[in-house]
Order: sequence, then structure tokens, then C-alpha cells
Amino acid sequence: MSELKQELKEKIIEQLNLEDISVDEIANDDPLFGQGLGLDSIDALELIVMLDKDYGIKLADPKEGRKIFESINTMAAYITANRTT
Repeated sequence: MSELKQELKEKIIEQLNLEDISVDEIANDDPLFGQGLGLDSIDALELIVMLDKDYGIKLADPKEGRKIFESINTMAAYITANRTT
């Protein structure tokens, strides 16, 4: 799963154009929103699109996304359990 976590960090940086942040600066348990990376609701929509496009995961309930996008660890666990591609 560590490869998936690395991949997620790279994809988040690329997808959200986080040019000032490197993969090494994102800890697996850092919050993605608020005090952590400081992502916002627009970023959440982009992450939902990324999950669909790259992993075949469709999120219908935005509240579900709140739990999934807590950290790299929670995203990787959800993708591992639910990916279709």
C-alpha cells in the first residue's frame, strides 16, 4: 500500500497544482483539509473526479468523501477496498 500512498501524493500535487509542496512534505496521516494541506471544497471535487477517472470509484454521497479524504492513509485504504480499475 506504500506505493499507492506515494502515487496518491503525486496525483494530488499534480491534480491540484500544488507547486509549492513536494511529496516528502505530505505525511500519510496529515489532514488534507483545514490545518493540514489546507484543501477546500473545490479541491474535494477534483479529488472525487480523480477517484473516478484513475480508480473507477464513484462517490455519490459527499459526506462519504469527508471521511475518505481525511488523510493519505484513509484515501489509500478506501481505494484498496473499493477500486475497480
